[in-house]
Amino acid sequence: MAMYDVIIKNGTIVTADSTFQGDIAIKDGKMTKVVTNKPLENDAAEIIDAEGLHVLPGLIDPHVHFNEPGRTEWEGLETGSKSLAAGGATTFFDMPLNSTPPVIDKENLNAKKELAAEKSVVNANFWGGLVPGNVDQLKDMHDRGVIGFKAFMPPSGIEDFDNADDETIFTGMQEIASLGSRLAVHAESPVICEQLAKEKQRQGKTSARDFAESRPIISEIDAVKHLISYAEATGCKLHIVHASSRKVVKIVKDAQERGVDVTVETCPHYLALTVKDLEEQGGIAKCMPPLRDSDEVEDLWNAVLQGEINVIGSDHSPAPADMKQVTDNYFEGWGGISGAQSTLNILLTEGYFKRGLTLQHLVQLASANPAKLFGLTSKGTIAAGFDADITLVDLNENFELKKEDLFYRHQHSPYVGKTYQGAVKTTIVNGAIVFDNGDITAG
Repeated sequence: MAMYDVIIKNGTIVTADSTFQGDIAIKDGKMTKVVTNKPLENDAAEIIDAEGLHVLPGLIDPHVHFNEPGRTEWEGLETGSKSLAAGGATTFFDMPLNSTPPVIDKENLNAKKELAAEKSVVNANFWGGLVPGNVDQLKDMHDRGVIGFKAFMPPSGIEDFDNADDETIFTGMQEIASLGSRLAVHAESPVICEQLAKEKQRQGKTSARDFAESRPIISEIDAVKHLISYAEATGCKLHIVHASSRKVVKIVKDAQERGVDVTVETCPHYLALTVKDLEEQGGIAKCMPPLRDSDEVEDLWNAVLQGEINVIGSDHSPAPADMKQVTDNYFEGWGGISGAQSTLNILLTEGYFKRGLTLQHLVQLASANPAKLFGLTSKGTIAAGFDADITLVDLNENFELKKEDLFYRHQHSPYVGKTYQGAVKTTIVNGAIVFDNGDITAG
């Protein structure tokens, strides 16, 4: 019998701290050896020659909407997780709201966990929801392993997942602080967004830019300031999701410097797309907060490069094509971008190749930081004793993303037709190859 299950040889290994040539030995789902100075003997059931490839920790996507049960026709745990595997991700955190019923109590959480165990080809974790009336349910969900809790300040768009009023947020934060957990919030001012949207539509202004202007950056800033004051008062750990502007990030940075435990996440679409894409592609590129102008994209990249962003999450929020149709009224149509499969491609193309983002910093944002922030102590790096969650990437390969390349249930994305540099060749989850040279090999 072979000593190891898999050996990865001759690769350029990248962690958040270093880059080096080496071999990796995998046994029973764990990396048992990572060597740099003496090649491992070929004593394994499978040998992967990674010469010419970069070997990264699998991405951890902290923000996806897979919608199952209840809205599997939008996306499901099987198709969603296969998409992640094709994009080099090995772990996801699923948001609580798009399932029917949503994950707002232990029973609904248990149902989702059972489905994930059956259908997901990558590691699954789950957020619990904070909504009016369920603060007494948070401990049970925490005890059953939710990664944290999620609340919406504006309406979520989902009928059975209500947005949280101030009292719910404050009392929820008190409870979450007592649990030692973290609250993630969709931070836009409901008053600003609602009133501006009403005024725009009253005036017959319904273009892509009108929609974007109805959810301005100041709405995010106002909401984040509000949340930080509650976090300071309650001692609750706070996570701001999908920040669309460095101006929002600055508010978080200022709070961090005075000792508030608050972190911030942005998304690939705010680093790769602009309002012009929304104008040209219609509802496929609609999201909330909306896409911003090119100067905001560049400033947000500066925030990334300066270490002001803690994590990157795709905010993969799919819907059937008929729900994404927009004619002349951009206030209609589902707001959510399908993008989980393209996160690494965007970070490589727009970050590493175009703007000098180092591979080590990329790993920090997309693997190491999410693992550390959410307590995944055996994930996020390449080292002996850690889970064998690994992606192999060819940085020399260019490709145009085609619709048929997507593993989503609905093969549409604003990234289709764009050219990327750096292709995922193999994805390994807990020591098993789940994606290899364009094909899913598990599930």
